[in-house]
Amino acid sequence: MTATTRTARRGGGLPGAVAAEWTKLWSVRSTWWCLLGAAAVMAAVCAQLAVSHVYDNTHPDRPHPGVESAGEVAISAVGLVQVVMLAVAMTVITSEYSTGLIRSTLLWTPVRRRLLLAKAVVLVPVMFAVGTVLGLLGAGAASPLLGRWGTFPVPDVIADAMAVGTYAAVAGVFTLGVGAVLRSAVGTLTTVFLVLMVLPTLLGAVGGPGEKAGRVLPSVAGDHFMRGDAHPYGPMVGLAVTVGWAAIAMLAGAWVLHRRDA
Repeated sequence: MTATTRTARRGGGLPGAVAAEWTKLWSVRSTWWCLLGAAAVMAAVCAQLAVSHVYDNTHPDRPHPGVESAGEVAISAVGLVQVVMLAVAMTVITSEYSTGLIRSTLLWTPVRRRLLLAKAVVLVPVMFAVGTVLGLLGAGAASPLLGRWGTFPVPDVIADAMAVGTYAAVAGVFTLGVGAVLRSAVGTLTTVFLVLMVLPTLLGAVGGPGEKAGRVLPSVAGDHFMRGDAHPYGPMVGLAVTVGWAAIAMLAGAWVLHRRDA
């Protein structure tokens, strides 16, 4: 075995696939535009929520929710910002199909499950960091607007931001799996939007069995995790439900990738 062959082998496998996916993620402008857009939307939504919170506390005909942590405002914003935030996860797979780069990727990484695993290995820490930074950004944008109706306990805000990052990482893997199944950016964005935002709203409005069914949706379970709710289930159960959705999506994506693009 020559030195060149040994070097090539050391550069392959899962580490090589991860290195390739990392390079692809940060070498395209769409990643940076998605991150910039998510930051702008997060700051705007948190500012609006803070203004609404102050209004609710200062007008007699409003519910007067009381003092709220800036970190809780950031968590509340996730439901509205998550689709923009998850655009990064979507482009990791769908952009390759839209540009035709997937042909080269499958040649470089012929083991299909390794390809999807490498994308997930890159995506998880990136989405965790993105979600955490967005959580801190949102809390920072809300804090001065909350005034006396808000607090900024640093340890709690950091914990809330990291909870947002954890949810973003798991939801990103879910989005990756959906993208591997559908291949289309439009189809993936529509499906993720329906599952994470539309269905919870519709089922919650129905009430009764519909509301109970909505509790097992990934965004609802993720919200329970981020808020640390104890009812109707604890935060760790909420995280487990969200991880379960991500695992199902990834298994479906791996199966479709193997059968369709073998």
